[in-house]
Amino acid sequence: MAGDTHATKPSSAGAAAGEQVPGNVLVSIGALLLGMLLAALDQTIVSTALPTIVSDLGGLDHLSWVVTAYLLAATAATPLWGKLGDQYGRKRLFQTAIVIFLLGSALCGVAQDMAQLIAFRAVQGLGGGGLIVLSMAIVGDLVPPRERGRYQGLFGAVFGATSVLGPLLGGLFTQHLSWRWVFYVNLPVGIVALAVIAAVLRIPRKDQRHVIDYLGTFLIAAVATCLVLVASLGGTTWGWGSVQIVGLAVLGVVLAVVFVAVERRAAEPVLPLRLFRVRTFTLSAVISFVVGFAMFGAMTYLPTFLQVVQGISPTMSGVHMLPMVLGLLLASTASGQIVSRTGRWKVFPIAGTGITTLGLLLLHQLDENSSTAELSGFFFVFGLGLGLVMQVLVLIVQNAVPYEDLGVATSGATFFRSIGASFGVAVFGTVFAGRLGDQLTDAFRGAPLPPGASVDALEADPRGIAALPPDLRPPALHAYATAITDVFLYAAPVALLGFVLAWFLKEDRLRGSVTAPDATQTLASNPVERSSYDEVCRALSVLGTREGRREVYREITARAGYDLLPAASWLLLRIRRYGSVEPGVLAERGPVQLTVIMEAARQVEEQRLALREGLDLVLTDQGREVAERLAQAREESLAELLGDWWGPDRPTDLQRLVRELNGELCGARRERPDAPRAVQRAV
Repeated sequence: MAGDTHATKPSSAGAAAGEQVPGNVLVSIGALLLGMLLAALDQTIVSTALPTIVSDLGGLDHLSWVVTAYLLAATAATPLWGKLGDQYGRKRLFQTAIVIFLLGSALCGVAQDMAQLIAFRAVQGLGGGGLIVLSMAIVGDLVPPRERGRYQGLFGAVFGATSVLGPLLGGLFTQHLSWRWVFYVNLPVGIVALAVIAAVLRIPRKDQRHVIDYLGTFLIAAVATCLVLVASLGGTTWGWGSVQIVGLAVLGVVLAVVFVAVERRAAEPVLPLRLFRVRTFTLSAVISFVVGFAMFGAMTYLPTFLQVVQGISPTMSGVHMLPMVLGLLLASTASGQIVSRTGRWKVFPIAGTGITTLGLLLLHQLDENSSTAELSGFFFVFGLGLGLVMQVLVLIVQNAVPYEDLGVATSGATFFRSIGASFGVAVFGTVFAGRLGDQLTDAFRGAPLPPGASVDALEADPRGIAALPPDLRPPALHAYATAITDVFLYAAPVALLGFVLAWFLKEDRLRGSVTAPDATQTLASNPVERSSYDEVCRALSVLGTREGRREVYREITARAGYDLLPAASWLLLRIRRYGSVEPGVLAERGPVQLTVIMEAARQVEEQRLALREGLDLVLTDQGREVAERLAQAREESLAELLGDWWGPDRPTDLQRLVRELNGELCGARRERPDAPRAVQRAV
């Protein structure tokens, strides 16, 4: 650690290990990325295939459940995967998740009717939830905190890429192969990931015992399922006043009451009720619900509008969706960075929910005659609104809760977005199915339909429009257009509610360690369960980037009150740690260029902080005093980043993290340079 002063030169193994990651770790991370790719892709790839799936299997009124089943299963399973991975070993659990996901994918590919497909999508979701949460947790096992940022950035990039690639690949497979290949494509990728994980992944076994809240997990999933069933079946399959719908609603309320009672007594509740005493968390949870409601509801039905109403091919419908994804990614990235740098965030949830409401109203204006420019513009506005609020909601929740609730609050915020997504897709489906029947009936009132054509047949299979006489096609297309765009009109008041609630958020000062979350926390539909320790590691890992390191040494030099180059401070701390260093060897084995090191060496020699002993530099008494102050300044600045979490009752794991990061950034060497990195720095 920072206080060690063993007078030994950095060995080749030690120095190299400090800057490079072993090949087997890189291969393992590649396999984890493949697993993450599978789960993330299946949240978006299905949307452009849905119209074709419905035409083939029938059951347009249950279209929403193809998406909802996956979301609900993944959401409910996520906290279980996280804690079971801690308890029984993440490698074995990750392999199990891949197998479940691949089994679900194969079954989806051979589904013969809509009921089978929905059931098999739930199986897929169970595995998908595990792939996301465990892949992120395993990165923490393989990579030290200082270097974790760049690898988590890769996982964020995968999520960003799948939001673009999903609709495109879904369209390509559907148009040129079969919609079944949307699911079959997972099999070869998953088998490769499974083989690589089995061969090269080595994770130190940890015995972290948990009291797993199985009952709470089951109850919250059951409550969500009851709500979604009421929303999707009410007014379509069963009337709103029917025994079935009333019974489901009552059952949902009863289960919710039981859930609250269970969570009050649970040792490790899946959703601690104390979080709802924090006003910012409660408001953010509701706004997250609204964002999920609008986002996934629209993403599910926009491809149907493009393919059925506009007559666009499945592939091109994916291309037409890109402006929405572009707006979402641009706004999400920009808002997160601006908030992290300025500390001001309240404008973004207000602007985001307001623009999302505007985007829904614009989408309501679309019809069968809308131009490509009009479609792209409206899609972009809608995506922009979602992007402005998504990053910030996770960030402000992290800022509002005490340290011990940081991990569960982060997953809680995304949990409510997942439930909102499930609920939104179901409500959109109910509105669409109800409006479509009315619109088609009105369109053909008094008009003779050809033999074999009927309103019910057109509702079940939109391909029947092409078989209609030319004079009957326009009213049929207009009926579909109106039914779909009315969905966006009904969603607008929900988004408006989010806009009103955003004004009541209290803009607390951001802690220094609260930075823009990665895309896995904002683009994913299901929550990623991490500990509070993992969350702080993620936030502080930016310090390990090259730009971050430069800023670290600039900051600690100023804090310590010295007029030194950042590289000179870095060099002094290296000499302090090893006793002596040779500048040429440091440049050869480290990330800093020789010219920068030589300039730093010249400065420390001129100021008599170090002197030469042959090719080596050693500290003078004055230099040792300066290096001690620099190390102390670094620990102080890390503690300052943590704000009120670094209080008198600071958790021991937080103290350990600060010491570990301080040691790595200030030149600490691993105790065993020859040991595998995963063992040296298993978190």
